Amino acid sequence: MSKKLYLIESVSVFRQRYVVEAKDETDAVDEAIANISSYNEDWKEFSQQFVGEMISSSREISNEEYIDLYNKDNDYAATWTDEKKLKYVNKINYKD
Repeated sequence: MSKKLYLIESVSVFRQRYVVEAKDETDAVDEAIANISSYNEDWKEFSQQFVGEMISSSREISNEEYIDLYNKDNDYAATWTDEKKLKYVNKINYKD
């Protein structure tokens, strides 16, 4: 049986809560947006819950595409051997 590589992309979703003291809800929302989008280290998260992970796309890729994408996404490991990079391929163990 011939096997191929498939790139599966997913998005993880978390629900975060913040509590804001403000004069009205609009000001509270605006303040939250400003602080969350600027990654303000002083902005306090009230709580967080993992909601789930959704598959956003999938497609077949070649070994060459795999190595190119691996190097792009993991630039710190660009000097690794291709053999070492290929260890990050998940394999289905089909019962023949």
